[in-house]
Amino acid sequence: MSLKRKIAISLSIAFSIIFGVMMFVIYVSFRDFRRDEFRERFQKRLVFTVSFIAKSDDFEKEAPLFFDENSDNVLLNETIMIFNGQKKLIHSTLKDKKVSWDENLLNRLDSEKTIYIENSVPEIYAALRNINGQNYYILTSAKDVTGQSKLAFLEYILVSCYFVSILLIWFFSYYLVSKFLQPLETLESDMSNITVHELTIPVQVPNSHDEIGVLAKSFNLMTSRLNDVFQSQKDFNSSAAHEMRTPLTRMAFQLENLIQLEDHSPKTRYTLTQMLQDVYQLSDLTQSLLLLSKFDKEAIASVFEDVRIDEVVFDAFEVVHRNFPGFKIDFQIDNESIADADLTIKGVQSLLEITFINLFKNAALYSVDNEADIVIRETDYSIIIKVFSNGSVIAEEERDRLFDAFMRGSNSQNRTGSGLGLRIVKRILEYHKAEITYSASAMNQNLFTLVFSKYSEDY
Repeated sequence: MSLKRKIAISLSIAFSIIFGVMMFVIYVSFRDFRRDEFRERFQKRLVFTVSFIAKSDDFEKEAPLFFDENSDNVLLNETIMIFNGQKKLIHSTLKDKKVSWDENLLNRLDSEKTIYIENSVPEIYAALRNINGQNYYILTSAKDVTGQSKLAFLEYILVSCYFVSILLIWFFSYYLVSKFLQPLETLESDMSNITVHELTIPVQVPNSHDEIGVLAKSFNLMTSRLNDVFQSQKDFNSSAAHEMRTPLTRMAFQLENLIQLEDHSPKTRYTLTQMLQDVYQLSDLTQSLLLLSKFDKEAIASVFEDVRIDEVVFDAFEVVHRNFPGFKIDFQIDNESIADADLTIKGVQSLLEITFINLFKNAALYSVDNEADIVIRETDYSIIIKVFSNGSVIAEEERDRLFDAFMRGSNSQNRTGSGLGLRIVKRILEYHKAEITYSASAMNQNLFTLVFSKYSEDY
């Protein structure tokens, strides 16, 4: 999830929770206010009733007329029941109706004196009062229609406002965060366009005083320093490899002449031949490093061209054959290849030649019969090349590190090599978005499998 979405979602959730809590507090506060207000009206009605009982000479006779005359609709659907000390009903405002009450409520009044039941319909306010030396149980019930309708309306308004506000909060949070982080997205876009060959292109600094501007200036400073380091390294690699080629070529020429023109003992001739092979190997390694120093993963695709893989194989064989005259290959095209196979891939021919030169050199050095079998199969989506050679296989525990730099297996004892050949092969194939794997397909048979994709979106 992007930083923009994380910030927007976090702010929206925070404001939603805070706003929801405030709405809930408002609702609870109004609900308590309605309850207290209605209870106060109950209490005023109770005081009025107690005052009447205290002043009345004959309460039971005067009560019906009194309550009829003073029915001022203070409480809607009001019902009053009055009991004497023996909890016997002595008056009820209910007429022509069967009167019923809760005996447990009267019993509770003995200890609690006053009881208010809010959750019933209608609401009940009960009290025990001593009037003129006698106990009276007074039960008053009524409906707070106005208060309840106001509470319901408030609930509707709060819920509606909450959901509308939540939608607005989420929308404006994302909009504002997107607007605030726009300079950061611009910075990220500029940084993504920077390559090894374009380190000196500075990113835009929208505002040098805020954190993003400071970050942009720091990044420009860092890329400038990295460019200096990379350029120095690249110049050194290129210069060193180029300068080494001339003396190596001269040494190889002199050794060839020395071997051919002089009459040497077998031991001397063997030593000179080994020296010549070492010079050839060092020259090839230098050539490989010189070519690799000219490319990187981002720039190499710009020089890709159509390359026939069979031509690359034969060109690489010619190079290896000059150094190993007895080396030979058996080239085959698999019968399972598609009918219109043209064995063409996108790549750099010189680098691909280095790949097969190194593989063929390994076969020439480590095979028992000085031969490599090449089998190529083309499918609709890829070209698969298998390189077989008979000889000592690589130990199981060494195969995971086979393509590491300076890795030499236990089967390479008493054989020349730098341990960089397969590492260079791996790197070149990575540039071409290709894969290479090693396996021992049979007893004393080494197999390298190369898979080139014919259609890559990166090309």
